[in-house]
Amino acid sequence: MNEDELAASDGIAIAQAIRAGVISAAEVVDSAIARAGSLNPVLGFQVTSMAETARAHAATVDVDAPLAGVPYLIKDHLAMQAGVRHTSGSRYLRDYVATADSQIVCDYRAAGLIPIGTSATCEFALLSTADSAAHGPCRNPWDLTRTPGGSSGGAAAAVAAGVVPIAHGNDAAGSIRIPASACGLFGLKPSRHRALVPELLSGSPAAGIWSEHVLSRTVRDSAAVLRARDRSTGSAVLPLALRIGYAATPPTGTPVDRDCQNAVDDAVELCARLGHTVAEVRLPGDLDELERAFLVLYTVGAAAWLDHWIGVLGHPPGPGELEPYTEAVVEHGRSFSPAAIRDALATLEQAERQFSAFWTDFDVFLTPTLAGPPPPLEFFRADPKDPLELLTRDAEFSPFTWYANAIGSPAMSVPLYWNADGLPIGTHFMAAHGHEDLLLALAFELESARPWTVHRPAVFGRHHLPGDALI
Repeated sequence: MNEDELAASDGIAIAQAIRAGVISAAEVVDSAIARAGSLNPVLGFQVTSMAETARAHAATVDVDAPLAGVPYLIKDHLAMQAGVRHTSGSRYLRDYVATADSQIVCDYRAAGLIPIGTSATCEFALLSTADSAAHGPCRNPWDLTRTPGGSSGGAAAAVAAGVVPIAHGNDAAGSIRIPASACGLFGLKPSRHRALVPELLSGSPAAGIWSEHVLSRTVRDSAAVLRARDRSTGSAVLPLALRIGYAATPPTGTPVDRDCQNAVDDAVELCARLGHTVAEVRLPGDLDELERAFLVLYTVGAAAWLDHWIGVLGHPPGPGELEPYTEAVVEHGRSFSPAAIRDALATLEQAERQFSAFWTDFDVFLTPTLAGPPPPLEFFRADPKDPLELLTRDAEFSPFTWYANAIGSPAMSVPLYWNADGLPIGTHFMAAHGHEDLLLALAFELESARPWTVHRPAVFGRHHLPGDALI
């Protein structure tokens, strides 16, 4: 396999080549490290290089593991490898070095995956971007003036640019699916409590809205990683016909760009052509109340996250160590009483029950992933006079993805559509709790009918735009 083939190959193909003796794990890892070194100055997707430990791991990897020798990135939030810096996108944590491996890192190691570095995210993973004051901007390989989405944006940028075929992400309101949409990737959020809740969130009232998985270029890579962590994952066998409900606009009334509506229309037509039944629907329950309850838990979770690190480091953040938006979100989260938190949790539980009736009539709910194409980098810069306004702006950019976190359903963003400017526009599919196998089966069918890896961004492999193209 040459350099171009390695950049374009998915994880399954790379592992098969290693097992067949076509290439060694060491050669694969060296190639990925070289691509990261070439493209990180352009895109800003990597926070900490793990080149030395990656090479050591490649020398001893079990070639019979399902993803033997496949390089990936660990998101610089929640997941850690002992001895590696972990900042969560914050100047407050800039010198913290992890003392133990997270369970997900252990699981991925057992599957044969090799981390070559950590990927960029915004501070505490609180926004749909990967920019931070600590590490600077993270750029979209499809257009360097735009965000790759977030908060797993560094992961998405690296996979889209062919640095690695797979990258770890986590998702509390869309943080896997949002950057998947913005970067033309496949992104699956597993069901609530599928596999394991991140250790650092155990006991937090917000733990139930978080999931961890990966972003990938192919469906089979995502399925393989999910199966490696959770052996109960079923085979991806699709029923003869699915009942698919769809909506091109959110019930909350947020405006949706015409490109995103076109993406839904296109997906509806494709699904119907594949033999599925499609019908326009409206979701059950009071979604305004559900959104308010969800934002309570989201901001309470941010406050709990900061409190965790105050306990670990033994001191609160100093002046300028937190970004104004993070401070505002944490302050907002600390304003809620225990009774308000209990009420918010009860609202989410009620919504999950209400959705159970929806799932008796439909197998899948289809929407846009986002309300617009990936926006310019400056879209996610907070107003110093009112930093919390950015929370509303972010929610309007991603008015669909948080439903799945609120009710605990699995959901995926599938790259089926590119707009006239050549930007990817994701389509979002959600199913009942525990039905990842159904979503994956549908994704395999869609991937076969509309292959998306034929699309390639301007920044890919070792090739990138000249430096003066950075705006």
